[in-house]
Amino acid sequence: MGPVSFVIAILGCADGGASCQQVAQAPTRYESAAACEAATAGVLAASTDFDFPTLLARCQSAKNPAAAERQPVRRDTPVKEG
Repeated sequence: MGPVSFVIAILGCADGGASCQQVAQAPTRYESAAACEAATAGVLAASTDFDFPTLLARCQSAKNPAAAERQPVRRDTPVKEG
């Protein structure tokens, strides 16, 4: 199957998290899910250029992002609320 790396997707949400869309992806790749999760707060704090009431950070597999989207969100950190 090969090595898997992880990336952080930034999601913009209009209604507090029920309906979100991906607005960016951080360029850094992480070798483990734990390393990716540890970096989400910093990446999210630096992602302030989006006009959404709530922004979330989600780690996903760089090899198969569709499968990662089906997994439960492990860390959602709102940065701003409208």
